Amino acid sequence: MSQAEQKKIWVTLTGLPLTIELEWPFHRSTSGADFWVLHGDIRLENSDGLHAPMAVNLSATVREVMASLEPKDAEAPVINALRKEVDKRQVEFLKSGKLKPVAFSSRHYDFKRQKWVFGKAADDEIATFVERKVYWGTKLTSNSPPKPKDGLDGPPSSKVWIADPTDAQYLETTPAHLLEIAGRLVAGDGLVRLDGEWAEATPGLMGQAERFESAMRTAVDELEKKHAFERG
Repeated sequence: MSQAEQKKIWVTLTGLPLTIELEWPFHRSTSGADFWVLHGDIRLENSDGLHAPMAVNLSATVREVMASLEPKDAEAPVINALRKEVDKRQVEFLKSGKLKPVAFSSRHYDFKRQKWVFGKAADDEIATFVERKVYWGTKLTSNSPPKPKDGLDGPPSSKVWIADPTDAQYLETTPAHLLEIAGRLVAGDGLVRLDGEWAEATPGLMGQAERFESAMRTAVDELEKKHAFERG
């Protein structure tokens, strides 16, 4: 299994492990409106098949600042816009979800600084994020076949990429700072082991499963309460 084929776990700041499938490419809206559409599906991992089909609507204003609509330029901000919608409890996960439009607009782009912005996370939030990322990345991909260690196909599948630029963008930090925070986890409680830009969970981290599972249950409960209230 190649690195690109591995299941990618996108963790939210609220502690939810997600997988996101995007149906490239973007296409012009057929409704006559001046925007582009990309369909996708957000799956809540570690759940009983809960998911949320999405239609990402890219505004003309944001289209002007994007280098292209190809995955190499658009995938990271799209994934982070979807994660931010989940953070704000705008997404409802169901077994049979209804397609929900998501505005991919200038609220996610700082024109003055010419950069994507999704909210700057404090160091303690980043540390918790890294712990959750390594925990869920280990638990949910542990059944993947191990990768060869000859350097031709990336590190073993039990390792989680910490210096992911998409995560750095989501947290408004840098890949180097993510590695610095991970290094503190190594030096502190020894919850992870680092190998370059990759982290491996220690038994100490996996032994705290209830902490991560509880955070997920709390986040899901808050989501469900919000949407139940809105339905009346």
